[in-house]
Formats: sequence, C-alpha cells, structure tokens
Amino acid sequence: MVTSDAVDPTSTRASTDAATGARPVAVVVGPPGAGKTTVAAALADRLGVPFHDVDLAIEQQQGRSISDIFVDDGEPVFRELERDEVARALAEQRGVLALGGGAVVTPETQQALEGHVVVFLDVTIADASRRIGFDRSRPLLSVNPRASWTAMMNTRRPTYQQVATHRVDTAGRTPDEVVDAVLTALELTARPDAPDAPDAPNDPA
Repeated sequence: MVTSDAVDPTSTRASTDAATGARPVAVVVGPPGAGKTTVAAALADRLGVPFHDVDLAIEQQQGRSISDIFVDDGEPVFRELERDEVARALAEQRGVLALGGGAVVTPETQQALEGHVVVFLDVTIADASRRIGFDRSRPLLSVNPRASWTAMMNTRRPTYQQVATHRVDTAGRTPDEVVDAVLTALELTARPDAPDAPDAPNDPA
C-alpha cells in the first residue's frame, strides 16, 4: 500500500490494465466529503473511460435512496447490497469506480480490492464540512455530524490506508487539482480534449 502522494512503483499497471481492459483503471475510496463521486467521474472523463458509482447503482437497483435503505432495512442489509455491487463492479466495470464511504469496512470488500489500483482521497474535517455541509440526509452523520465524522474517520482511516495503493490529499485543493494529483500518482495522461472537473463535489454518504 501507499499512504502518501508518492507514486507506487507498481502504479504503471494502471496504464496496462486500462489498455487491456483487465480490471478497473482505478477505484476511489474515502470518507464522506472527500469528493469521491466528483473526482472519480472527472477522472473517468479525463481518461475517456466509463464511470461507475456504487451507491448510485444500489439506489437504481433498489428504487430508493441509501438513506431509505438504512432506515427501512438497517445498515447490515445495506452493507450486503453494497458488498455484492462492489464485487460485481470490480469484475465487470472497466473504468473508474467510486465506492461509498463505508464500503471498505466489509472484510469481503477489503479482500476483493486486493490487486486493484485503489486511490484513497484523504480529507480533513474542515474541508469535508465545507464540501458537504454535514446535511442530515447522511445516515451515519445524522446525530452530531462533526463528532460522528471524526469518530468515523478515526475508525476507518487504518482500513482506507490498508486497501489503498495511493493516497491523495484533498486539503485545500479544487476537484480539478485533485484529479491532476490522481493522474500524477497513477502515472496516467488525460486525453487532450478532456473537460475540467466540476467545482463542487456531491459525494454520497
């Protein structure tokens, strides 16, 4: 694993896999407020590959929001749905994947991520709160959002670091700058006519 902006010597496999279609180009992980959805979508646009958001896929499959699944069925049911969708996406998707913030807590998902290019978008609470505002629609941040986010990050950080092959610090960076940093870390080059990243992340919980 890599827990800094330094380039992993094996990161060139991203270029090879992108060309051969052997696996996703990159899997983006991180806590709520890291900008996973926005960065992953922009990275896919820059590279000219498909983008797949696991949370959005689950919502489309279930016909309801992540928050509703949490309320109606409970977190264990959601984690099972999430585990299955991550496994399916890793096997079938060939672009950039964005995982929900808690996907990495599932042991089966941790194991499934082995051998993949995984980018951990690291973020401080100051930047996270500015980006998402800690709205109460986020199921695990509905009570005392700042304290909940801090406790969540303290618990999950070792796992993010464990599954990641690269860490990119998002502090003080715009989405476009974060995408630039990811491209540099993965030693990939954007297509010449690639669009810039949007200004504001819209990151699922």
